[in-house]
Amino acid sequence: MVASSPPPGDVEVDADADAPSPWLVVVGVVAVIVGVVFRFTARSALWLDEALSVNIASLPLGELTDALRHDGHPPLYYVLLHGWMEVFGSSDVAVRALAGLWAVLLIPLVWYTARELAGPTAAWCATILAALSPFAVRYGTETRMYSMMAVLALVGFLCGRAAMIRPTPLRLVGVAVSTGLLLWTHYWSMWFAGVAGLLLLATFVRRRRARRTHEAGAPLKVLGAIVVGGLTFLPWLPHLWYQSQHTGTPWARPMRPAEIVSVMVIDFGGGVTGEAAVLGWGLVFLAVAGLVARSAGPFRLDLDLRARRSARVPAALVGGTLALACVAGYASGATFASRYAAVIHPLVVVLAGIGLAQFRPRWLTAVALVGIVGLSAVGLVRNVTTERTDAARNAEAIEAVAQPGDLVAYCPDQLGPSGSRALDVELEQVTYPAFDPPERVDWVDYQERIDATDPEQFGAELLDRAAGRNLFLVYSTSYDTHRSICPALFNVLARARAPQVLAEATEAFEPSGVALFPVAAG
Repeated sequence: MVASSPPPGDVEVDADADAPSPWLVVVGVVAVIVGVVFRFTARSALWLDEALSVNIASLPLGELTDALRHDGHPPLYYVLLHGWMEVFGSSDVAVRALAGLWAVLLIPLVWYTARELAGPTAAWCATILAALSPFAVRYGTETRMYSMMAVLALVGFLCGRAAMIRPTPLRLVGVAVSTGLLLWTHYWSMWFAGVAGLLLLATFVRRRRARRTHEAGAPLKVLGAIVVGGLTFLPWLPHLWYQSQHTGTPWARPMRPAEIVSVMVIDFGGGVTGEAAVLGWGLVFLAVAGLVARSAGPFRLDLDLRARRSARVPAALVGGTLALACVAGYASGATFASRYAAVIHPLVVVLAGIGLAQFRPRWLTAVALVGIVGLSAVGLVRNVTTERTDAARNAEAIEAVAQPGDLVAYCPDQLGPSGSRALDVELEQVTYPAFDPPERVDWVDYQERIDATDPEQFGAELLDRAAGRNLFLVYSTSYDTHRSICPALFNVLARARAPQVLAEATEAFEPSGVALFPVAAG
């Protein structure tokens, strides 16, 4: 979306003169094979966000806009998923495969980007990091838009870089199209595109002041292409405004910038464990080295902000996007989820690959890669083996004793999409706080509607609905919005019917338990 290098008269030749070591290529090829396999091996049932994606995308295309007004995202991914399911079906494997393909596409794009910026050795180092990245694999196995966003961001960067060197109509069209697609995919793209625009303006001003007027046209043309891509997003702005006023993220709290950075870095490493923190901060260290370090011989790195001009713009895009998102989020009270940083993750990996390539002698690179591969393997295995939701286990517990027509209630309603997807029997299903169908969550004025609902009154009405039928409560105490509400609802039901706990909550990402309130005990 913006150049990493100025036009030919001001280009820094910054590439490794030597070909990559054969062992590095072999490790890279093996890493790619392993990474591709792991992008299609998630075994857990779909959790809340994934089930919401499928349920929204299953609607007729004419109903998507209204559904997303109640959800809080732009529509492009859901439109693509809708078409994908028309062809391949809606099984867990099928719907995750779309994200997996985007995640696979990211690997050669990272290789190409790093090669263009710093040569073949850096390209293979970055490829290994990308292929085995627990972050990339996690969101490459999730039925969401994050791997798609990462690809579009990197494509936009490459198109912008090419257009800055030679702004042909085709390259400018590439910038405009990638910008538009990115904006229609996720709202964090606005920060990425905004920073790209600011960097282009700065480049234009710098060249004009240096009287390099013959080179000043390229950044304006690329900026114009970004603007054109942004204009395609105008029809969605009324929906964005409505979402910003009514949907939000009541389940989370605003975080300070330092906390945001820490959470993001650890998630880049694969989660909240110690090895993930080591891997995440190691990746940051390598990325910084990719910006300011240059090999000066065996066991020596020279640190100089001027050392690697080709890395300046990627680093500025990463830092600027994160800074702008932090400021905007903190000022507005919006929350942060580390998955939103998928828009900058590929460039972080590219910079880290450049930094890793600076190690001399080469066996230092090999040692570092051994550590990275080992830490990454832990995260990859955890992604495959860890359950993201208790929905499938809860469904088995319910189906073992349920009779057709029994009533299932979800508290909070956020358990409904994954829970209802896992159930195969014909049961009436409702959610707290509004007795809505469980397939989707209505995020409009969410906290206000929760505050306006009394668990005592809801429980009494729920018991009336369940007259003559078994009542199942799928519940959790892990949600900030319902931390005291769901236990209160449980107690209301328990006063009328003796409960039988069928399953306790586990350590899953979306934990929940299920209790039976049998009709015979009423």
